[in-house]
Amino acid sequence: MSGEEIRKVVEFLRAARNGWAFTGAGASTPSGIPDFRGPDGLWRKYDPERVSTIDAFRTRPEEFFAFWMGRFELMARAEPNLVHQLLARLEEQGLLRGVITQNIDGLHRKAGSRTVLEIHGNAWTGTCMGCGRRYPLEWMAARVRGGGVARCECGALVKPDVVLFGEQLTPDFERAWDEVSKCDFLWVLGSSLQVWPAAELVPLAASRGAAVVIANHDPTPYDDLAALVVRGDLAALAEAVFRALEEAEG
Repeated sequence: MSGEEIRKVVEFLRAARNGWAFTGAGASTPSGIPDFRGPDGLWRKYDPERVSTIDAFRTRPEEFFAFWMGRFELMARAEPNLVHQLLARLEEQGLLRGVITQNIDGLHRKAGSRTVLEIHGNAWTGTCMGCGRRYPLEWMAARVRGGGVARCECGALVKPDVVLFGEQLTPDFERAWDEVSKCDFLWVLGSSLQVWPAAELVPLAASRGAAVVIANHDPTPYDDLAALVVRGDLAALAEAVFRALEEAEG
């Protein structure tokens, strides 16, 4: 990334009156959480049809929990990186309204962001598919270690509160759609923009006249809609934007 690109990002941030960030897995890789579709992404090594669909959860819960529970616990131990910290600071300063995220790791909230729309849910809790009782991640992890699956006292499976393939997005997506339809700036960070309907937020923003900035390691299907595309390490980008904002403030 160039100094000119950093300057333009800061200009967009400072000009926005209704700006939002939209983050994908790449925003959390600097925290040690693997992404899904990158060169070393999980779906290059594992079949999501076997471990990440609602049908897989119902029919092969032992395989689902064996794959995911350790990864959920990794997310719970992870710490926010500079990307999360920057977005929390931008919200605090009024330069962004909040964050719309595809991520399920909870790191935006952990970093201090107050308005976080988790359109794919989060891994910190689970809900019984029978009686609807809620459980924390620690409870689910203990049950998986003891018996391979997490079951409620009523006997039904407890499903982590994450959106699996084949499920509807969370109610946060409706609010995200409404907010993006009115925003004047959308900053995409670390999303491949290959997962629908979440990726629809980008053409929505562009169609309503918002300035779209896409920062991602690899090209996305919507780069041609962006006012600016930035390639490179997102943590380095966040650090550079931090510095540029401090210099602009004097």
